Amino acid sequence: MQFQTNKDKILIIDFGSQVTKLIARRIRELGVYSEIITTKKFNKLKDYNNIKGLIFSGGPSSVTATKFETVSKEIFKKKIPILGICYGLQLIAKLLGGKIKPSKKRREFGRAFLFKKKTSLLTKKYLNKRKAVWMSHEDAVVKLPKNFKMVASTKDSKLTIIENTQDKIYGVQFHPEVTHTDSGKQIFKNFLFLICKIKKNWNIISQQKILIEEIKKKVKKDKVICALSGGVDSSVVALLINKAIKKNLICIMVDTGLMRKDEFKYTYKIFKKKYNLNVKLINASNLFLNKLKNIHNPEKKRKIIGKMFIKVFEKESKKYKNLKFLAQGTLYPDIIESKSSTGSKTSKIKSHHNVGGLPKKMNLELVEPLKEFFKDEVRALGKSLGLVKNINFKHPFPGPGLGIRIVGNITPEKVKILQEADYIYINELIKNGLYKKIWQAYAALLPIKTVGVMGDSRTYENICLLRAVTSEDGMTADYFSFPKDFIDNISNKIINNVKGINRVVYDITSKPPSTIELE
Repeated sequence: MQFQTNKDKILIIDFGSQVTKLIARRIRELGVYSEIITTKKFNKLKDYNNIKGLIFSGGPSSVTATKFETVSKEIFKKKIPILGICYGLQLIAKLLGGKIKPSKKRREFGRAFLFKKKTSLLTKKYLNKRKAVWMSHEDAVVKLPKNFKMVASTKDSKLTIIENTQDKIYGVQFHPEVTHTDSGKQIFKNFLFLICKIKKNWNIISQQKILIEEIKKKVKKDKVICALSGGVDSSVVALLINKAIKKNLICIMVDTGLMRKDEFKYTYKIFKKKYNLNVKLINASNLFLNKLKNIHNPEKKRKIIGKMFIKVFEKESKKYKNLKFLAQGTLYPDIIESKSSTGSKTSKIKSHHNVGGLPKKMNLELVEPLKEFFKDEVRALGKSLGLVKNINFKHPFPGPGLGIRIVGNITPEKVKILQEADYIYINELIKNGLYKKIWQAYAALLPIKTVGVMGDSRTYENICLLRAVTSEDGMTADYFSFPKDFIDNISNKIINNVKGINRVVYDITSKPPSTIELE
């Protein structure tokens, strides 16, 4: 992260975990400033001023291997409080003389129950008798380093929480940052305020001022072209940049032909009339749909859409003088699924149109003020900027739009069918007071047709898949449990009103193992 550097902070050393950013999120939720740093940069660090605590993240490496991600032992001489999580715990034990062994017996994946062995500042108001925690490890500490004591255990992992109170070094084998761990935030709260003794110094409003200043500093007197889709992310970016440079912002709304029904009309009106932004509409639907013709592979779709976006913006940029920057509403979950944002060995899940789809050579420089934020933080920024509720609390919508909700080949006919089904679904959620209870909901078309019977006639039409999930941050999610009468009603409404669909199914998988979007 690149926020303020002169504040007291917690430094998170990223060893490549998919959920490292959630650690930073939990700390921010507690009102404390934090930064994530790679092991490479951390090992070169010379200035430890303002660092009140260190957190070693989890990661895919094994300290039992010949080569593994590590830090210098010198860090333990700095007398800065340290908390190791999963791999971080094992690394601390390894560097300080403990023993770690891989074992099928000690493998723990998923929920485990933690049992208290002794009292500790780290587990104050957290652990009484037992607590459900989330595990993801094959190695385990089997011998404690000198001056360490056992705090808690699980059935299969004896040394699950360990501590060295003399040097203020702590370790937990589970992941307190994920929502699957009950009350995991209390672990961070205890580490921050009881052990590191850091004071609250971070809030989203202060970040708004910092972001605006950073935009001014980067852009100066040049012009910025902003990709405005009408979703919360791009809308917040547009309002932020408008506050920073005002007349030098040009917002471009590109109709890809893959947007939801009536989305562009509403958004254009709001930004043109209410916020008085310089907004231009470009109809490129034929261009996008022709490029996507007969493309079935989801990664190819994402990359084609990403490249087409940039081509459209580059073409438009030639019409303006002093235009140097392209602004996008990229968020951290987009980056972490496409590549590691910190340079660690985080595995790639899928490309996002505004991350993995960008060509290596661009005529415009990127401005991505939200790339270190989660969705709920962006909504808080939107609220502070006066963004209308209908946009600010809109469900996430992917940059590639319906292109990744039509599995397989995309045709104009399929787009129209899906737009109608999605419109009915979302409006029924709103009408029944369910929309705000759900993180993200959408309709999708599957690449198969099935036989049906309508009016005593045989039909052979599309399957419409409905998805609705609950989540805090989009990194993990669970499906929403609808009342049966709602499922019955929505299925009937879609089939009766959308020609081309004769079957509706509901997706009941969580993330992981699935992702929220189908492609």
